[in-house]
Amino acid sequence: MASKDADPSLGYLTRKDTEVKLPRPTRVKNKTPAPIQITAEQILREARERQEAEIRPPKQKITDSTELAEYRLRKRKEFEDLIRRVRWNISVWIKYAQWEESQKDFERARSVWERALEVDYRNHTLWLKYAEVEMKNKFINRARNVWDRAVTLLPRVDQLWYKYIHMEEMLGNVAGARQIFERWMNWMPDQQGWFSYIKFELRYNEVDRARLIFERFVQCHPKVTAWIRYAKFEMKNGEVDRARNVYERAVEKLADDEEAEVLFVAFAEFEERCKETERARCIYKFALDHIPKGRAEDLYRKFVAFEKQYGDKEGIEDAIVGKRRFQYEDEVRKNPMNYDTWFDYIRLEESVGNKDRIREVYERSIANVPPAEEKRYWQRYIYLWINYALYEELDAEDMEQTRDVYSECLKLIPHKKFSFAKIWLLAAQFEIRQLNLSGARKILGNAIGQAPKDKIFKKYIEIELQLGNMDRCRKLYEKYLEWSPENCYAWSKFAELERSLDETERARAIFELAIAQPALDTPELLWKAYIDFEISEAEFDRTRDLYERLLDRTKHLKVWISYAKFEASAVTEDGARSELAEDDGRGDFLEQKKQCVQNARRVFEKALNYFRTSAPELKEERAMLLEEWLNMESSFGELGDVSLVQSKLPKKLKKRRPIVIDDGLSAGYEEYIDYLFPEESQTTNLKILEAAYRWKKQKIASDDD
Repeated sequence: MASKDADPSLGYLTRKDTEVKLPRPTRVKNKTPAPIQITAEQILREARERQEAEIRPPKQKITDSTELAEYRLRKRKEFEDLIRRVRWNISVWIKYAQWEESQKDFERARSVWERALEVDYRNHTLWLKYAEVEMKNKFINRARNVWDRAVTLLPRVDQLWYKYIHMEEMLGNVAGARQIFERWMNWMPDQQGWFSYIKFELRYNEVDRARLIFERFVQCHPKVTAWIRYAKFEMKNGEVDRARNVYERAVEKLADDEEAEVLFVAFAEFEERCKETERARCIYKFALDHIPKGRAEDLYRKFVAFEKQYGDKEGIEDAIVGKRRFQYEDEVRKNPMNYDTWFDYIRLEESVGNKDRIREVYERSIANVPPAEEKRYWQRYIYLWINYALYEELDAEDMEQTRDVYSECLKLIPHKKFSFAKIWLLAAQFEIRQLNLSGARKILGNAIGQAPKDKIFKKYIEIELQLGNMDRCRKLYEKYLEWSPENCYAWSKFAELERSLDETERARAIFELAIAQPALDTPELLWKAYIDFEISEAEFDRTRDLYERLLDRTKHLKVWISYAKFEASAVTEDGARSELAEDDGRGDFLEQKKQCVQNARRVFEKALNYFRTSAPELKEERAMLLEEWLNMESSFGELGDVSLVQSKLPKKLKKRRPIVIDDGLSAGYEEYIDYLFPEESQTTNLKILEAAYRWKKQKIASDDD
């Protein structure tokens, strides 16, 4: 049975034998808190108290020389064995040497130190410990020997030099310490080493020696901080002229250094302390002119503070302008294509009024040509040229320079891809102001040839009109219409020009050419201008003919209404005069007025018939037409017949229709106004009667069956 239940992977054991039986969890019967609570702090305290004391080896007391010799032999053997195992471990050597020192066996201790130095003489800690042992036990010459060997082998470890010099100074051997310093300075240490030498000399009031060391120091480390330290040393000793000389030499050598800003600020503050404000101002200005703007932020701030303290109103303004100039320089350096910053920068320079600087900023700004030949990138850039030209003309009053600016700008613009009409027009207007009419015509002619635009044609025509050159105006209009034959504005203005010259036939011919064009941008304005022209000429038959031709092209509601209004007001000038004359003349006027009313009604009837038969879906336009007709009949007074229109007016019905969205689903209903005309209501009644008749016939047929 057991073999049957056995698992081959488990040998002769069954699954039941290999199951881990966990103890049953004890059920807590009483879950109320205990009366005495134990804290974690109490548990830790009890564990500490019950901890057994550490077992320490007993202290060994040596009573005679034999026992001492055995102890020393045993310890030396331990150290030697340890050194053989870890020869490279310096701490073992140090412990060994220090133990020998504690036994007052200095010869053995020196032997250990020397053996350690043979292992690693580059470890300066060994030299320090070795020398300290000799010094502690007052072996001065031996200590000097160790220090001398150390600085000879490791001259770049400053700590060895410091300790060596400190020992000699503590012994009062100033000459020896100075000699050590000189040996160290031959290795050209860092600035701190030189400062230590200078402080050493100053401790013994050797100012001249310190000055000579400073001279060697600034030659070894020609940095801004070194020169400033030298100048402060001279200032501290009351040598103002020497300090100024140091600053001047530093400026000559380090004017182009990266840290030159710090030098100039220190020099200016030195002059400020010496009450030489003009010198300080000159230093600030010299620095601002020579240091790149990106590194002069602190310098500007100090200059502004200096001017606020010592300067007058103009000086303060100059300082503030300089600070803003620095900000703009920083911005245009980061993004030279930010033309808004250039505009602000130019405005700042114009407020100062320095012509050379203004021109320099303008030249720098226009040098940043947009990288892509797309008009949207040039729209802000082109105003730099415009402002430059206007500045040269109005402020600088340099006309030749202005002409050059316009010329260079027009050469730069890629006219084959896009152009700017305003530049051409400004250049031409400038030439006109200079009484150079031929130059202006040449510029505008080039504009029309290279980049024709509406603005250029209009302005050129306006100039020639003011000059009274009508033949040139005609030629320009011809060029204009050759370039843009669909431009209704140009056709209308051309015809208007001819009419102003009493060339009625020419104007009519131009209008005819215009309406014969296959494509027009605003044909309704052109037709209106033509119709108004004929009405002003009292050519009513021609006007009717124009309206009929227009209706052949479009049956728009406004055309019908305009036609009807024209017919209603088409009274000749003779008839209008006869209204004010005697009775016979008044009768003729009434006859003409009746004829006008009949013509207007004829137009309305024709329009109504069109909307009823050809465009029945345009119910709203038809209703508007009837309302207009009704208003016109009311305005006729005694000649009008309102009842003629009222019988044709529709009924307004409020209806609902479903709102259909993109998916073809209904999204609710909306109300709209529908119109029911009289003839439609009669047709609806007839349809109801026909349906009732058909239903009656079906009823009778079903009864017979």
